[in-house]
Amino acid sequence: MLGHKVAQSQFFANLKRYYAFYTIGFISFVIVVGILEQIGVPVKILGYIFLFATIMLYAGIGFMSKTADVSEYYVAGRRVPALFNGMATGADWMSAASFIGLAGTLYHMGYDGLAFVLGWTGGYCLVALLLAPYLRKFGQFTVPDFLGARFGGHLPRFIGIVAAIACSFTYVIAQIYGVGIITARFTGLEFQVGVFVGLSGILVCSFLGGMKAVTWTQVAQYIILIMAYMIPVVWLSVKHTGIPFPQIAAYTSALPKVTALEKEFNDKASPKGAKEESVRVIFRKRAAMANDKLRGLETNGDAFLAAEKTKLVDAAAKLQASPTADPRTIDAAERAVRDFPRDAAAAKDAWTAEATVIARAEPVKPHAEAFTANGATLEEVEANRGIAKKNFLALVACLMIGTAALPHILMRYYTTPSVQEARVSVFWSMFFIFLLYITAPALAILAKFEVYSHLVGSSFSSLPAWVSNWSAVDKSLMNIADINKDGIVQLAEIVIGGDLIVLATPEIAGLPYVISGLVAAGGLAAALSTADGLLLTIANAMSHDLYYKMIDPHASTIRRLAVSKGLLLCVALLAAYVTSQKPGSILFLVGAAFSLAASGFFPALVAGIFWKRANWLGAVLGMSLGLGVCAYYMYLTYPFFGVNAPLWWDIDPIASGTFGIPAGFLGVVIGSLISPAPSKDIQDMVDHVRYPSFSTSLSAGAKAR
Repeated sequence: MLGHKVAQSQFFANLKRYYAFYTIGFISFVIVVGILEQIGVPVKILGYIFLFATIMLYAGIGFMSKTADVSEYYVAGRRVPALFNGMATGADWMSAASFIGLAGTLYHMGYDGLAFVLGWTGGYCLVALLLAPYLRKFGQFTVPDFLGARFGGHLPRFIGIVAAIACSFTYVIAQIYGVGIITARFTGLEFQVGVFVGLSGILVCSFLGGMKAVTWTQVAQYIILIMAYMIPVVWLSVKHTGIPFPQIAAYTSALPKVTALEKEFNDKASPKGAKEESVRVIFRKRAAMANDKLRGLETNGDAFLAAEKTKLVDAAAKLQASPTADPRTIDAAERAVRDFPRDAAAAKDAWTAEATVIARAEPVKPHAEAFTANGATLEEVEANRGIAKKNFLALVACLMIGTAALPHILMRYYTTPSVQEARVSVFWSMFFIFLLYITAPALAILAKFEVYSHLVGSSFSSLPAWVSNWSAVDKSLMNIADINKDGIVQLAEIVIGGDLIVLATPEIAGLPYVISGLVAAGGLAAALSTADGLLLTIANAMSHDLYYKMIDPHASTIRRLAVSKGLLLCVALLAAYVTSQKPGSILFLVGAAFSLAASGFFPALVAGIFWKRANWLGAVLGMSLGLGVCAYYMYLTYPFFGVNAPLWWDIDPIASGTFGIPAGFLGVVIGSLISPAPSKDIQDMVDHVRYPSFSTSLSAGAKAR
């Protein structure tokens, strides 16, 4: 025992030395790239250097960590010290949603976006109190392992496998989407191609060494991503406020200026407000025309469609016949004829999309005001404010409970040497995550101030280069059009996707390109680290829990690992294909994964640990009802599926767990009470997991007998 502690202590000391050298080396690499920029190396070459150097670094760690040992492949040999497991968990946790999407969400939603910060950080309190230490003491490889042993039989394990795949697959799509955006922007490849190129970096670590390779890669990735996130924000803070602490400067200096500009944009009597209103009027007219066309289409169908096209054809012909017509006007009229919907279904889709521009006719949402709402009457405003509050609380609850139930996060606590280390590891996880989460709101404010004070009011003839660069990646991420034809950029004419705020911040602020490359490397590290963990979770659920535990319990180690790696490759390719179809924003996909995990796992896991009466039927009903209700509501209400059913109690689909979690608990309670209690062996196992002294007293009692 003493020898084991000495070996673990030496292992810990070696790790600290290795990663200290690694950090110094990475800083030196950034400095060298900065020097290359100063001597004139093209920025595209620098982008390739950053992206491929970091991917090769992770590949190198994965290669050096390759293993054929089952314990190392699934749980890193249970040797990961709490500090380093906290860093790996931080990287695993701070996915593309946290690194890329969180600041963008706060940029658009302001105060209301804090639901993500509260939910994600609060969830770790549940992890520490309710799950992590107990699952570590259980001592197996996966969450379905616990479900199978605790509730008995293959069905609870199988439902756990389905839940793990559902939430992890949804989550990994968001990560690969982030990889595609970064690769497309910094290499010039198309988004769909960038997705598959980035996928190669994801696969190397998890494919070669499983959890062992993923763990040590994630520690390296955390160092890169936190540096990449903090440096531009500090630089931006110094540029605008002279204070190198953005968490202070953003609120004391930048936020009051943003609030003053928001009031000016919304004041129709001010020069800026009048310009903004001229754009909003056009959007209101366009939305009204689109709604009129939709009503005409619904009433008269193909006849209305033919009449609308005839109007456009006649207008184009009239312009072509006029000797004084502006060529640009003629081109626009001809384009309108070419782009006219080919049938009623296409017309409905196009005009429905056009009607949504009404959202851009709304006044600017005050960043610091909680639960802002609009409406025609005071009663309507208050009703909408109540809906905003309801969705805020629902989202916080879903994210907190989902955090505590995500299988790829819970798996991280299987890798520590002891239960005590698992508890300490949760503390370090929260600390390393806190560093980014306390900075994201500040970044949102500083980026908004940059856009409000410099981009708004500038000339269309002299737009900065970053606008065209990001427009080329994806029009939904960046698009500016001169709606009122005055040649000046108004805020209502700008479309900025939340997913580019962090990645584009260095360019928006005019920082050196080396900082843009650093941020891209950080975003790539965040997406790759989480994607590695998620793909490993899916592959392990299918190879270990489904194949080994349920189909072929006598499979050799080599066969088990071969099955895991084969499934890993198949799942990764399928996820990349789905991602290339752009099924939703990064943040929605991540929120949906949390709702699925909360509904499918949390009730059964908590009941399995803290209620000895919970049994096989309760787990089966609870997980089935929770996951089924959550997925069903998401299917009904999320626009991607095209059903567009009315919302239940005005709850947005991202918080579908609001209905799945209670259904899960209800199923566990009812199923457990209407069927026999579990056996004494299972109840003793629950006591062993919950009480440190139980196994000791049990052993002493056995000796006495």
